[in-house]
Amino acid sequence: MTEPEAPRKTARQINRARHAARRLAVQALYQWQLTGDHPKDILAQFREERPLGDADMDYFRELLLGVPEHVEAIDTAVEPYLDRPLDRVDPVERAILRLAVYEMMQRLDVPYRVVINEAVDLAKVFGAEQGHRFVNGVLDKAVRQLRSVELGSR
Repeated sequence: MTEPEAPRKTARQINRARHAARRLAVQALYQWQLTGDHPKDILAQFREERPLGDADMDYFRELLLGVPEHVEAIDTAVEPYLDRPLDRVDPVERAILRLAVYEMMQRLDVPYRVVINEAVDLAKVFGAEQGHRFVNGVLDKAVRQLRSVELGSR
């Protein structure tokens, strides 16, 4: 006897689940930046203490563990596009930028426009009053280097 197939998720469900994963990842990365706790400990804490809803937990895990793993390369990639040192960027906006640059560098399956739109949306929710403009401006410049092949194909 074979197992029944799980129903396939629609593109809309997948997008919503990834959006929820990004929201959680920004919060978790913010915590990581402020506390220095190991990302695996933060992951365990989130699983135990927070309602995770419809978030794509595999994607959340990848983002939370991937950003710290690649943080030096991420910071090097984003710093030329900042108007101040990275350590002077608001911690929420720094977490959002790191998340977006990670996706641009490591998740080539996610279109750069989706990455930028998601980052701007996250900055509107979690960032300072004009933080979304700052995030958009930095990523708009960074995408030229990080996704030059994708930009060239438009």
